[in-house]
Amino acid sequence: MNIAAAQKHSGRQDIAALASNENPDGCSPKVAAALAGLNPARYCDPACTTLRTALSHKLDVPADRIVVGNGSEEMIAAACRAILRPGAFVATLCPGFGLHEIEALANGARVEKVAMRPDLDFDIPAIVAMLTRKPVIFFLSSPSNPVGPALNRDGLERILSAVPPQTLLVLDEAYFEFTDDDMPDGLAALAKTDLSWVVLRTFSKAYGLAGLRVGYAVTSDLRLARAMTAAKTPFNVNAAAQTAALAALEDEAWMRASVAALKQERQRVSQRVAALGFRVAGSQTNFLFIDVGWDSRAALDHFLSKGIIIKPWKEAGYETFIRVTIGSRSENDRFIEALTALATE
Repeated sequence: MNIAAAQKHSGRQDIAALASNENPDGCSPKVAAALAGLNPARYCDPACTTLRTALSHKLDVPADRIVVGNGSEEMIAAACRAILRPGAFVATLCPGFGLHEIEALANGARVEKVAMRPDLDFDIPAIVAMLTRKPVIFFLSSPSNPVGPALNRDGLERILSAVPPQTLLVLDEAYFEFTDDDMPDGLAALAKTDLSWVVLRTFSKAYGLAGLRVGYAVTSDLRLARAMTAAKTPFNVNAAAQTAALAALEDEAWMRASVAALKQERQRVSQRVAALGFRVAGSQTNFLFIDVGWDSRAALDHFLSKGIIIKPWKEAGYETFIRVTIGSRSENDRFIEALTALATE
């Protein structure tokens, strides 16, 4: 639900939009300055050459193995179009990011899921067992969306050791910037292997560019990068998005400061939620996954009545969970107040 719909539903103008994991701090001031000099009459560079070069320097990977997309979501679709054939077997997690399943199904694949453990962490033995069945693609988000935990070093190594040569591992690290310092870098770990892999990252979350839609894929080899490039449309990342992403990369200090503040808020809100008696998953992201004990759609109505948009979860077995973005301190306080009211109803 968007802000306008929430305003109409609630009768309130002061909407706290806490459903889409946007950065409440916005983006670096350098982004606005860069966009002011943009000439919208000119087509963008379809190859995103300057942006890929900047990412190459940042990540220490060849630029020709980086594919830039209209959000990392487009890169999920490109990977599926490039690799899958009707009837192919794809595996992913449950609960999980919907497009990992949706894009696979759209390309004729059959999808099976590995459930998170009852304590809402990764079930490494179950993932390893699934990998013995040699899926064509295994989609794995770490940190997990929607649950929140990230794979520790041992868990990641056990999974990488189990990936068969026939499987393309797509590691979705959309929330990588929010992880603690002792958590592993999936891209760095995969670069040391001989596996076939794609790592997805985005400017939508930590960098605050959700409205401009720019993400990217780093691939294990040039052949895979070319296949994904061929599976997307030309001029797929507009000039404003490319300009903004470059400016954001030039101000990593702003991003790091914003992330540090959001992580402090994440801890504060998580502690308050737990103190109210609600079950909340550990999070290495900018959101929390909470069992509110209500049908999530009824919970959505409750929060909307308070002028707060949350994400109700609907996957089987998780219908009482909601996902809520860590917003500004005042927005988070409003959420805690509304959650307190829910606990007493």
